[in-house]
Amino acid sequence: MQGLLKSLAGAAFAFALVVSPALANKERFVVDLVNEPSSLDPHVQWNPDSYYVYRNIFDNLVTRDNGGKIIPQVATSWKYLSDTEIEFKLRDDISFHDGKKLTADDVVFSVKRITDPKFGSPQLSQFNKIVDATAVDPTTVRLKTDGPYPALLAQLVKLSIVPKHVVEAVGKDAFNLKPVGSGPYKFDGWQRGVQVTLLRNDAYWGEKGPFPTAVFRAVPDAATRLADLQAGTADLAVTLDSDLAAQLKSSPRAKVLSVLTERVAYLALNVQRAPLTDVKLRQAIAAAIDKQGLVDGVLGGYDKPTSELVAPVSFGYVEGIEAPPYDAAKAKALVQEIGAAAKAPMALLTAPVYDQRVVQAIQQMLADAGLTVSIEMTDMANWLKRMQSGPEAAPTVSFSRWSCACQDADGTLFPLLHSSSGWATVRDPALDKLLVEARETLDEGKRLALYKQVHETVAKSLYLIPLYQAAILYGAAKELDWQPTPNESMFLNRMRWNG
Repeated sequence: MQGLLKSLAGAAFAFALVVSPALANKERFVVDLVNEPSSLDPHVQWNPDSYYVYRNIFDNLVTRDNGGKIIPQVATSWKYLSDTEIEFKLRDDISFHDGKKLTADDVVFSVKRITDPKFGSPQLSQFNKIVDATAVDPTTVRLKTDGPYPALLAQLVKLSIVPKHVVEAVGKDAFNLKPVGSGPYKFDGWQRGVQVTLLRNDAYWGEKGPFPTAVFRAVPDAATRLADLQAGTADLAVTLDSDLAAQLKSSPRAKVLSVLTERVAYLALNVQRAPLTDVKLRQAIAAAIDKQGLVDGVLGGYDKPTSELVAPVSFGYVEGIEAPPYDAAKAKALVQEIGAAAKAPMALLTAPVYDQRVVQAIQQMLADAGLTVSIEMTDMANWLKRMQSGPEAAPTVSFSRWSCACQDADGTLFPLLHSSSGWATVRDPALDKLLVEARETLDEGKRLALYKQVHETVAKSLYLIPLYQAAILYGAAKELDWQPTPNESMFLNRMRWNG
């Protein structure tokens, strides 16, 4: 595998040398993604390759600074009128890219659009506690929630404001193809399967972007992303693995930037589908996986094993949760005890965006325990569709990494575990009750106690198997000054060139 990666990197490097280096022209900033965005409409998908791009096109009601603190963006201030009603004051100097002013009507429209079940947003479970939005005047908005909702501000960090007049005029599909926002960069073009081009919004109300043009390219092969950096034809590359990152240590042009994120890697189990309805088989799977071995032996030590689905950088992480430890002998014994049902063929679903070294290692660990597991690769769009289809259509086993970009447990645990979510295969009324209570109390101490029970339930019943807190490794041009954040936001206007 290592030899193959080196060969691919060498071939890509040779090809890249014939292209004019991006760093020779600081006017054009080139980002190599894994896949092209599946959507540029911020209310539709929120997978990383989409999120990296559209977060620069749109402004959000609130945002987080690089230290993780929630700060104003479209909203300048907010206050609770009651446990279920919050009022936001808005900036009056924001214009969309077509020149029309952003007002409270656009905020209300955006809230009602993403919370409309008929719209079908995959983000619905993040916002469905909001039951009403009203414009008091052009710069004042009130939101009403179905009971107290302590994660509201954390979730609103992701609420992009779209222009009501444009969306209503062109419709959902056309808006996705040519989005109009109010952010620091304007949409310029989308060459399907190749790249998305953005232009700096020189009329932006806030911190302006440093790059006149930004290009986001789809480069599925990681070795090619590495070669682009080394050749200077890319300025930033996402999702490098530790082997490729090691090759940048001696590079004269590029460097590694890493951060432990709020994202948790996990093995998703369809517990409504045989043979995974048997908790003993789920115990065997958990015992078979050497999490520390994955981190040290495959991931280069950047990541961190975890026993729960919430990372330490997020509210709702609880110290001391004990998940079943790695025990190869126990895994084999359980498989033998279960018998033929345990050895029925199972497919492990994955997508190119994930580190296939990890997926292959997990497959081998499960095979060593006596299970029959094959890897099923699919494109990201199909992976997303299948993962959101509920227990009837969801894969039996799949590898995934989850981030809500909100740094609050509600954004992870509710969509992955509550029976109302398309992502969840769990049907546990007691767990549903805990999740609802946790998202409806403003008392942080009570919330943590409830999430402790959720973590303990998952550890015992093994509805999902948390693996590790994911580190994101970026390759960047030496001259790039940028601080990656745990919520994986890629704000171009928070970047700078040194020198």
